[in-house]
Amino acid sequence: MRMIEKSFLVVVGLIAIVGCHGSDVAREAEPATESDVSLDYLTMTEPGGAMPVGEARNSVQDEQTITLVGTIGGSSEPFVDGMAAFTIVDPKVPFCAPEEGCPTPWDYCCKQDQVKDNIATVKIVDQSGSAVSSDARKLLGVKELSTVVVEGQAQRDESGNLTIAATRVFVRPSE
Repeated sequence: MRMIEKSFLVVVGLIAIVGCHGSDVAREAEPATESDVSLDYLTMTEPGGAMPVGEARNSVQDEQTITLVGTIGGSSEPFVDGMAAFTIVDPKVPFCAPEEGCPTPWDYCCKQDQVKDNIATVKIVDQSGSAVSSDARKLLGVKELSTVVVEGQAQRDESGNLTIAATRVFVRPSE
């Protein structure tokens, strides 16, 4: 495994560990404008056959092509600075509500015991397989708790963590 990939996995691991220890105030990212969003990685049609994150963690092999569905979150800061990458959680895991005393519902602080087996990292890659160095929020027009369907190649590390090197993303409309 290349040193950059190992460093990326360490950063993602640290983000996951931070979990509920975020600020007491929910932060809103600057909303993406139409000119920010890149159609290079977005698809306007939802791919069929998407597998939920928890199922994928149990069955997907390294380098397998996969379509995965999940909700952006899993920690107080699910987006990775300096690259188009973020964590997603299986949609079956309910996020915490502000009325439950959770100012950042996307960190799943009241469900962390369920998150560890139902989380994956999504890394948007270009045609050469290199990570895209843009903010995913602006590149894809997403935010915390956006549900996405991603297509790409699975990458497993020694600990069994799942990363998807995604080449296409569909963003489900907010309900």
